[in-house]
Amino acid sequence: MKEFTKFVGLDVHMEMVAVSVADAGGGEVRYVGAIVNTPEAIAKLVKQLKKDGARLSFCYEAGPCGYVIYRQLQALKQDCQVVAPSLIPKKAGDRVKTDRRDSISLARLHHAGELTSVWIPDGFQETLRDLTRAREDMKHLLRQVKQRLLAFLLRHGKRYTGGKCNWTQAHFRWFETVKFEQPAQQIVMQEYIDTVTSCSKRVLGLGQQIERTVQESTLWPIIEALMALRGVNLLTATTVVAEIGDLKRFTKASQLMAYLGLVPSEYSSGAKTRRGGITKTGNSHVRRVLVEAAWSYRHAARKTADLQRRAERAPEPIQEIAWGAQKRLCRRYKALEERGKLKVQVCTAVARELVGFIWAIGQAMPQPTGTARV
Repeated sequence: MKEFTKFVGLDVHMEMVAVSVADAGGGEVRYVGAIVNTPEAIAKLVKQLKKDGARLSFCYEAGPCGYVIYRQLQALKQDCQVVAPSLIPKKAGDRVKTDRRDSISLARLHHAGELTSVWIPDGFQETLRDLTRAREDMKHLLRQVKQRLLAFLLRHGKRYTGGKCNWTQAHFRWFETVKFEQPAQQIVMQEYIDTVTSCSKRVLGLGQQIERTVQESTLWPIIEALMALRGVNLLTATTVVAEIGDLKRFTKASQLMAYLGLVPSEYSSGAKTRRGGITKTGNSHVRRVLVEAAWSYRHAARKTADLQRRAERAPEPIQEIAWGAQKRLCRRYKALEERGKLKVQVCTAVARELVGFIWAIGQAMPQPTGTARV
């Protein structure tokens, strides 16, 4: 921090950016003003603040505006940190929030070194994030429209009794036999069905694009290694790599568990120790897919044909880690279930331990030298 002479806090919004500056030598933090959120205005701000030969260090909160300003400042050879909003120190009694006050607070805390920066993905990993999150959004829309179609049919006494499962080929054939007295209601049902079909095609298309993209990248070896774990398919492994990035940046498995919000919360005071549910901080996308993966450990440990084929594509040490993970986590699932724990609690506990094996695989794999194959 001592190498910089000015610490600049930016409160970034879609149209405007509030700017404050704290001098390294001390004194009151100055509010410079608000500028338009454009590359030209940012470049002009850097030029103005550097007039006296100052060495600048910028910071702003991670948010919906992404990393555009960060990458521009990096291109201008300026230091910049994107900070985690949930870890910014706040006064308990402070009930006034404005853009001006936020930028002043950021500049002051940045000068004091009390801000926690987030990991910034490179362009390729951000592309993977966009792909996996887009598929997740489409899957969410698909679930919603399916539920609305079934609710619409139920309101009119139309129920499918031709099989145990919905959304099979037989279920779609049944839709063709459903008739309403009112022509408008027939149109409503058909619009719902068409939307289900359209969303299903988009989910499938995004899944195929994810597979093509990762197979052409140098991240494929680590993704393939993670797929040796039971319950970790291509989408889960890609989500882990896209959202977390380099697993080697965590020195201990417990750090990665805490980063994903899978550790118990705690409120201890004096001689009393109270632990509650998981913190749910950090990346919710990875936490969700890992809890889903943990569900597969409810069965006894065994190497199925599909799992064996996936494991054989990984190096021998990774296969040993994956098999050891399966044996331990299957025992863990059964032991917790026998103690009367709820299934959601069991899956969460197993997911936490699964993170430890993911971290171990990350440490065993070599660091990729790039993001895309030439």
